[in-house]
Amino acid sequence: MQTVIGWIGSVLGVVMDWCYHLCGNYGWAIILFTLLSKVILSPLSVWVHLNGLKMVKMMPEINMLHVNHYGDKDAIAEGQAALYKREKYNPLAGIIPVVVQLIILLGLVDVIRRLLAGGSGQELMFLGLNLGHVPSEQGGITLLVPIMAALSALIMCVTQNIAQPLQSEQGKVNQWTTLIISVGLSLYLGFFVPAGIGLYWIASNLFSVAQMYLLNWLIPPEKHVDYEALEKSRQALKEIEALDGGKKKLFDRDPNAKREKADYKRFFSVRNKHVVFYSEKSGFWKYYKDIVEELLKRSNLRVHYITNDPDDQIFEIAKREPRIIPYYIGVKKLITLMMKLDADMIIMTTPDLENFHLKRSYIRKDIEYIYTPHECMSMHLGFREDAFDHFDTLLIAGPPQMAEMKKREEVFNLPKKNLVPCGYVLIDDLIADQEKRPPKPEGDRKQILIAPSWNEDNLLDCCVNELITSLMAPDRRIIVRPHPEYMKRYKPRMDALMKQWEGKTGEGLMFETDFSSNSTIYESDLLVTDWSAIANDYAYSTLRPVLCINTKVKMQNYNWKKLGITPIDFTQRDLIGKSLNKDQLDQVNDVATEMLDHPEEWSEKILEIREKNLYNIGHCGQAAAEYIISRLTERQTKA
Repeated sequence: MQTVIGWIGSVLGVVMDWCYHLCGNYGWAIILFTLLSKVILSPLSVWVHLNGLKMVKMMPEINMLHVNHYGDKDAIAEGQAALYKREKYNPLAGIIPVVVQLIILLGLVDVIRRLLAGGSGQELMFLGLNLGHVPSEQGGITLLVPIMAALSALIMCVTQNIAQPLQSEQGKVNQWTTLIISVGLSLYLGFFVPAGIGLYWIASNLFSVAQMYLLNWLIPPEKHVDYEALEKSRQALKEIEALDGGKKKLFDRDPNAKREKADYKRFFSVRNKHVVFYSEKSGFWKYYKDIVEELLKRSNLRVHYITNDPDDQIFEIAKREPRIIPYYIGVKKLITLMMKLDADMIIMTTPDLENFHLKRSYIRKDIEYIYTPHECMSMHLGFREDAFDHFDTLLIAGPPQMAEMKKREEVFNLPKKNLVPCGYVLIDDLIADQEKRPPKPEGDRKQILIAPSWNEDNLLDCCVNELITSLMAPDRRIIVRPHPEYMKRYKPRMDALMKQWEGKTGEGLMFETDFSSNSTIYESDLLVTDWSAIANDYAYSTLRPVLCINTKVKMQNYNWKKLGITPIDFTQRDLIGKSLNKDQLDQVNDVATEMLDHPEEWSEKILEIREKNLYNIGHCGQAAAEYIISRLTERQTKA
């Protein structure tokens, strides 16, 4: 090893001598030597820069690999390896400059030691500093060298985090780790090597910053990287990580891991599974309840029920009904389960099959994938454009949604799906529950519920204070109920709002942040909302009107006009109630008063609208169950 370092030192010594004879000072010679090394090694730097750009260019695809195969490390690794091969990306390229830098550093140490041994101490003076002195031994002015080395490393890392294409795309943890290691190492080593080495290190860091900006100018990253696609992929990955509860801390253990593993194994141990339901969380049972109950009543089927929620109510329900077989499977494990699914059919409320993390099975190609609605709004406006394209069957809530799906197949020449006139399970239950409620006591205050969405420009963020002020009256009770997602994301905003009104809260005004009960929703005489799906649920079940404020439209498909159909979200607003623009808030009280004073008129009008817009009212679960049983019977007959 010493022989190799000595040989390198001999070669670098020749270069250093040339620099010294040119400059007449070893300090300036070291700086010139550093600059020459950067110039000589510039082809390597260009290669590393281009290699890094390849990585950033691939990041949208890599992020989508993580989205589409979330939790499946083997599939992600296989896909990433294929991308590396396609782009001819070398993941070890970033190490090469470090190795070269280390070789030069070791050789330079040998050069300076030879200079000292040759009695060139006086010649090593630079700006009052002896470049041969070691700061930890000499102290004094030499202590500036490790400090300056650490400062130059800090400057280099900060600028890399901002301007270096690959480093700027790394996570904050990665960036901070690199910065701390670089600065700490520069400071530490600066104390134990000759000051001349420290000077080289300082110059090298500063030249690297200049070189980085030069490379960005010569090879602009924006010409190689689709930053719009990169941002979209980041958001998609963020969404799926949020589904899984976000990123876990390093040593966090999942208390349900053993249970999940056992349920996963148990699910695949069952042969001949006919019907499987998938639920994201406990609250989704209400969308399946009537269908499952009708299936159990009309057949001898066993219902396999997968849930991402370890506390799902289905586990208690299954104790009373042995033909319901529940399984707890987390989001990560669900991805693999879905890809290996073996069943005749699966029913789910989750759209975007195949578009993101949930894929059709590659084990069985004949599984029937059935979508059942969890709201009775437009299926074309509030969902991504191709959200339902990969399902075989859609249980349709009503004629408006049926028209949209048929028109989409026609306009885009899509394969025909089974479009089943089914209805909306939740409405049936809400109507039944409403009929059981006792009438309100005579003379009781009129109750107005403000229940907005959580999306951008929702009522809580744009005009809730004006609404409360306008609607408050001695004979009214105002309830403000935020969307659960709003409380999860923006709790400080809600806390500030409640504090602002704390002097007015009481019998006439209350804020409801406990979502364990929906009683206040369906006991209210008037609903005030924006574009929330609660509007139809409330109006159809209570036959009471809705005051809609026209905030920014809640949509996920900006190409909805391609169908030539105006979504029900727009047409319905002035049929089940009235709508006002934000600049008409001075009319809120008059409109609300008119609605509250004529409940019978609104009840008749909304009843007529409900009959037109929903299939099988009161019998939705039966219609869905009959379809499922008929399809399974047909499958068995063919077999």
